[in-house]
Amino acid sequence: MSKQTILGRVTQLAKANINALPDHVEDVEAAAEWGGKALAASRKADELRASGAAGDADSADKFDNLAKVALGRQLQSEKEAKTAEPTIAAQTEVVDKLKSGLDSMKNKLTELTAKRDELVARAKTAQAQNTMMDTVKNIDVMDPTSDISRFEDKVRREEARALGRQELAASSLDAQFEALDDLDKSSEIEARLAALKSRAA
Repeated sequence: MSKQTILGRVTQLAKANINALPDHVEDVEAAAEWGGKALAASRKADELRASGAAGDADSADKFDNLAKVALGRQLQSEKEAKTAEPTIAAQTEVVDKLKSGLDSMKNKLTELTAKRDELVARAKTAQAQNTMMDTVKNIDVMDPTSDISRFEDKVRREEARALGRQELAASSLDAQFEALDDLDKSSEIEARLAALKSRAA
């Protein structure tokens, strides 16, 4: 399995756990919402009873009944939230570990990329030095004009090739870092989209 595939898998696991958390958070928010509805219905019942107008007593009873229903829903939501607490804690821990692992793997990938580039540069330097030494051995000191001129031309060509390869390696490295940035951005967009859909549901 390639490092890129492993990074993608860890990212998917982190997103899956992050997306599951809003459902449990909504249970807690639902309990607070039902509590607010119960309070509003109870206050309305008290207002109707205080007015003493005909027929308001029946309406007050209806609002008290609504308050009781809302309190029942609040109790149910609180129970569901309490039941979900261990799951929330476990998922939060898993998400933290996955994020930490993902960061660690990205750092390792960066280190390996830097090491590879260093080895490539060292190999090129060694190759260039060997080429130059081979050429120096072939120079005829008795006829320096022609041999040194050819040697100088060869060195210039090698320098031009080395410069071209360095530029190519630099553009390749830039592309790899852009790919990592795109991966992070894509993961964030996917996570936000999933969270948005779960709130809209």
